[in-house]
Formats: sequence, structure tokens, C-alpha cells
Amino acid sequence: MFLAAQGAMAAGIANTKHDFSATFGGGQICNACHAPHNTSSTSLLWNHTASSATYTLYSNTAGGSLNAAMSQPGSVSKLCLSCHDGTVAVDSFGGATAPTGAFIGAPGNLGTSLGDDHPIGFTYDAALATADGGLTSPVSASLVKTGVAVPLYSAKMECASCHDVHNAPGVAKLLRIANTSSALCTTCHIK
Repeated sequence: MFLAAQGAMAAGIANTKHDFSATFGGGQICNACHAPHNTSSTSLLWNHTASSATYTLYSNTAGGSLNAAMSQPGSVSKLCLSCHDGTVAVDSFGGATAPTGAFIGAPGNLGTSLGDDHPIGFTYDAALATADGGLTSPVSASLVKTGVAVPLYSAKMECASCHDVHNAPGVAKLLRIANTSSALCTTCHIK
């Protein structure tokens, strides 16, 4: 069962921008992010150097309607930001520190200012949905809506709530579901 799931996840990454097998993955799709043995992290057997950046967060300074209390991205988002904040080289994995110093370019390099990106790292719960009035109340601390794969992580919205690096081929921008007619957005937002 585990090997079948592992094969399906690798198939979702094959030939996407997250497939580093030919450049610095040693021919292995999973190696740039995960280590099967001897990793210093227990989080998903993480094999990549973690970002230690502090981020400028999304705020209401532009007159928006954010009702959430913002906080720094959680550990799940930090996994994504380890490559996408531009502070750690993509090839800093397996105990190596940037053998080639390859960094992600635009538009994938978000930088450490997340003020112009969808907010992450905030608690998304019934209280927030009620205060906002335009949000779906989540069904649990780990799921926004039954039947739609938009997970929450310890009741928080994180990068992986909308993006899945292991997703099926053909879904743009590694989104969890296609955003045709704003399907992903309307999972949370009532419009």
C-alpha cells in the first residue's frame, strides 16, 4: 500500500517544475525534498534545508476586509517557502549547502514579503467565518468542505491548503483542484 501511494505521488511530480530528478535529484524524483533514511527532521522525512526567514505578512493596509489575525507561516508552509522565499537554494538538500546555488526565479520566488499574496498562517475556523460573513465555515479543524480537498493544518490556512506538489498532471499551478469558474476560491469564499 505504501509503495503504491509513493508511486502515485512521484507520478504527480514527474515532468512538473518540482521534478528535480534530472538536475540535482540524483535521478530520483523524491530525493530533493524527502529522505527515506537518516534525515534530521521527522516532518515528512524532510530532506531540504529549512528557511529561517521572518516574513512580512498580508495586512489590511490597502483597505481590504481581512478579519483574520495574521501570524508567521506554519511549519507546513515553511516547507514550501524553503525554496520559494529565495533565502535557501533549491539544491540545499541531503545535508549539502547549495552545491550549485540554484535559486528559483520569478514568478516562483515569492521573497519574504507575503503582503501581496493570499494570506496564510491564520486560523480558519467558524469564528472567523462568522466574523467575516463571506467565508464558508469549515467542517473541522482539518478540512474546509466535505468532498473538496482543501485541508487545514491545525485549523490554519497554509500554502498546502490550496497547492499540492503531488497533484495530478494537468491541474495548473499545482492547485489541489482546477480553478475553473473559481472552483477552488469558492470552496472557502462565498461569492
